[in-house]
Amino acid sequence: MSVKSVFVHRTWTVEPDKLSDAAPITFAMECDVCGAKSADCEEFDPAQQWVFGHVGSNPTHHSFTEVYRRPWHAWMKEGEPT
Repeated sequence: MSVKSVFVHRTWTVEPDKLSDAAPITFAMECDVCGAKSADCEEFDPAQQWVFGHVGSNPTHHSFTEVYRRPWHAWMKEGEPT
């Protein structure tokens, strides 16, 4: 008895997830000095306000990184074998 392997090439696409059940796009800010991070927010303004509060409490913390989370969706190109 012999074993045979079959490989099928399929073309996949990945794009931002715009489906109705997709997770929301969120923003946060993270302090590059101490690693503290704002909450994830669907609007940028609360994250920006967090920076002002953090700088007010920590006057030597001047560097921040924006954390932007956008869901993506992978799907097989139409007409490909399943």
